[in-house]
Amino acid sequence: MASKRMEAAMNSHKPLFIPFITAGDPSADATVELALMLEEAGASLLELGIPYSDPLADGPTIQAASKRALAEGMSLEQALKLVPLMREKGLTIPVVIFTYFNPLLQYGERRFTEEAAELGIDGVLVPDLPYEESEELSGLCHEKELVLISLVAPTSRERMVKIAERAEGFLYCVSSLGVTGARSKLDPRVYDFLTTVREASRIPTAVGFGISTAEQVKVMNEHADGVVVGSALVAEIGARAEALKQPATRAEALAEIKTFVSSLISS
Repeated sequence: MASKRMEAAMNSHKPLFIPFITAGDPSADATVELALMLEEAGASLLELGIPYSDPLADGPTIQAASKRALAEGMSLEQALKLVPLMREKGLTIPVVIFTYFNPLLQYGERRFTEEAAELGIDGVLVPDLPYEESEELSGLCHEKELVLISLVAPTSRERMVKIAERAEGFLYCVSSLGVTGARSKLDPRVYDFLTTVREASRIPTAVGFGISTAEQVKVMNEHADGVVVGSALVAEIGARAEALKQPATRAEALAEIKTFVSSLISS
């Protein structure tokens, strides 16, 4: 089922829109409702981030989200269990778990893949697991029909073809060096990089890190098959954290965030 959901999402004829949210930010209940809202707004796939105390690739916005989620007691195990709650409420798009390797290693790679498959999760993305060291996890994912998402960055041109050959689902293209975070301008060298990746890849490409405005989404969709939006969305969630926590004010906050998301997709 997982691979079929992913295949259907990747075969869509419209540009991919892949939002990232942090599990447990600002609460478990709000995370479930955010996922449903994002599908309604037009998300192709959901990246569900696992809060981590030492997120090497994440800038201050997502670090703050992790801090909020950890304060709520969110963990990898609890985050996985949010997905069947989303499915029960009608979520149909694929869910990819975004986690650093240390929490995954502590949890147990086999345990993770077995539980993820049982709980309606479609894949995993581990930003600090090098391609050369991913064979074991890749094998475990294949056993359970989970997709291991690969990343390529401007620094990995020599390895790009190898990574692209083994990539599954979509190929995550890192738009710039450094940590995640909304950027007013993207490095103009990203366009040549994306062209090179697209030529090497047999699967859809999605560009992330810094995509935060409707204009950037529009431009990136001309050079890739879709975009990943993380920090800009997480900032909208963070600005409404208290409202999202409270059932009485959650619907209004969700509607405001949906308006922001829709403005990006309609570009």
